[in-house]
Amino acid sequence: MGPPHVQEVPAVTTTPQAVRRASPRTRRPATPVTPEPTAGLLPQAEPVRLLDPDGTPLPPRADLPAPPVEALREMYRRMVVGRRFDAQATALTKQGRLAVYPSSRGQEACQVGAVLALRDDDWVFPTYRESMALTARGIDPVEVLTLLRGDGHCGYDPTVVHTAPQCTPLATQCVHAAGLAYGESYQGRDTVALAFIGDGATSEGDFHEGLNFAAVFKAPVVYFVQNNKYAISVPLSRQTAAPSLAYKGVGYGVPSEQVDGNDPVAVLAVLTRAVTHARAGHGPYLVEAHTYRMEAHTNADDASRYRDPDEVEAWRDRDPVARLEAYLRGRGELDDAAVAQVAAEAEEYAADLRTRMNAQPVVDPLSLFDHVFAEPTPQLVEQREMVRAELAADAEGDA
Repeated sequence: MGPPHVQEVPAVTTTPQAVRRASPRTRRPATPVTPEPTAGLLPQAEPVRLLDPDGTPLPPRADLPAPPVEALREMYRRMVVGRRFDAQATALTKQGRLAVYPSSRGQEACQVGAVLALRDDDWVFPTYRESMALTARGIDPVEVLTLLRGDGHCGYDPTVVHTAPQCTPLATQCVHAAGLAYGESYQGRDTVALAFIGDGATSEGDFHEGLNFAAVFKAPVVYFVQNNKYAISVPLSRQTAAPSLAYKGVGYGVPSEQVDGNDPVAVLAVLTRAVTHARAGHGPYLVEAHTYRMEAHTNADDASRYRDPDEVEAWRDRDPVARLEAYLRGRGELDDAAVAQVAAEAEEYAADLRTRMNAQPVVDPLSLFDHVFAEPTPQLVEQREMVRAELAADAEGDA
């Protein structure tokens, strides 16, 4: 008996497509790629720096090109003139010509870098410490000091110089900047607003409200935090537990960066990128500059009560003016003659300021009530009439 007949079964050739059709249960859907929620929002772990404290350039960065040397020469000029203005304003306070003056010595790179990153038709929203920035923007120094002398609410016309009045309440300018920037964008203009902020102001509600509004409505505004380590006498460690203030942007969907605020080249480069980002329609940007105020909070403050002298001296070695001068000298873009010329310009600027500030201003007491409200309230009208009556009585008594 022969072997049983075995029917040959032809081999089955399958393709991947056939397997997928035949085995629906074994199909694995492609895993969707979940975007990193903080991509593009977080600052770098260390502040951006392009110059060492002695002015030596660090390796160039493809993602952050250094500003043109012409811009840096102009930055140096304005920083030197600005420092001399700051010293003169401090002296005027001691002479009784100013009621108060908050010095920004040591923060020259931030003050001037912010101005140079903007166009003339962009808007600046300053705090009380930005007198140097306003003079660097070209505003008459006597008009800048009008507020601090007590002659008026603001000495310049904000609509002419595109600069809001210096803001004494903390952080309220954050909301103003967001509103103006959104309004400009809504009308089709590419205006950018830059709001100066102190580290202490980041603890105020208006700072957070401004960031949130600007982020939601993509307002073209740059929030520039000058972290000079103290909110009057309160150190940064008592204000926040965040790795740095720049990290506060991520909570609102605002891209952020931190920079060495005493490195003029890095400050101008980072702020230029932030302004470009805002102007392109990408919404707000938050920049934190790590810097230090060399003088007291104001002339009414005794900084020795809460700052160690060794700390102040350590920051003196990071002087932003000397840093930029060393860098430009190393590149052959600055020599002794050029340095002397800028110094002479600064002295002339200070002398003119002294002369004009020594002239006693003529102020109408009733102007105190101007520009408070568009339409004076009944209470304001009543108060104005009381002052008017007192002035009239004084005049009669002198007659």
